[in-house]
Amino acid sequence: MENLAKSKVGVIVASNFRTSRVFTSHHIDFCCGGGISLEEACSRNNVDLQKVLEELEATFQTPDTLNYQGLALDELIDTIVNMHHSYVLATVPALRAYLEKLCRVHGDRHPELYAVNELFGAGSRALLDHMQKEEQILFPYIKAMVQSREKGFPLSKPHFGDIENPIQMMEQEHEEEGLRFHQIAELTGDYECPPDGCQTYKVAYAMLKEFEEDLHKHIHLENNILFPEARILFNEFSFSNS
Repeated sequence: MENLAKSKVGVIVASNFRTSRVFTSHHIDFCCGGGISLEEACSRNNVDLQKVLEELEATFQTPDTLNYQGLALDELIDTIVNMHHSYVLATVPALRAYLEKLCRVHGDRHPELYAVNELFGAGSRALLDHMQKEEQILFPYIKAMVQSREKGFPLSKPHFGDIENPIQMMEQEHEEEGLRFHQIAELTGDYECPPDGCQTYKVAYAMLKEFEEDLHKHIHLENNILFPEARILFNEFSFSNS
């Protein structure tokens, strides 16, 4: 990690844009101030170099590939929450800040940024609300069904009636988010940073692209694995036809 400490902050971000979140969290300027070494940047900002290095190393690590189809439903839910919901919570504030900055600095030359910012703002707010509904209503009930089947304790019929009701709502919201990001991709030319774009511009577009890719995987796990299995499990209970 000694080589990383001597590397320029701007170079580190250019090699892996996800590291920008680490620098942002420690108030280290990777754009205009990205020409100094990580070691010097931490010293100037009175930040623990070792802590930053550890966070950067964690960012560089590739997540293990999981067999999602082989996971029990409660394990799949935990994976979705810990991997994808946590990603959204960690990424949205930084992306919102970057897009606001881009509008201020580049909006006159690139007016599409205002539309991108508006779409992402609306989409991220809707997504955060969507995840809250999943975590507070649908996911706990699916977990309760799993526990009821495994341990044999009685399960009450949910207040939402049939599980199809919340699932259809979640699927509709997934579709809306997918359409919103399709618009963002079109407006940004598939996240192609213009020649006059600064480092923040490059990072923001790279993060938007990653955000969309993560969203696609997130939606796939729910629409194509979790929800179909939850429907099958729900129909095993006698109250399903009552």
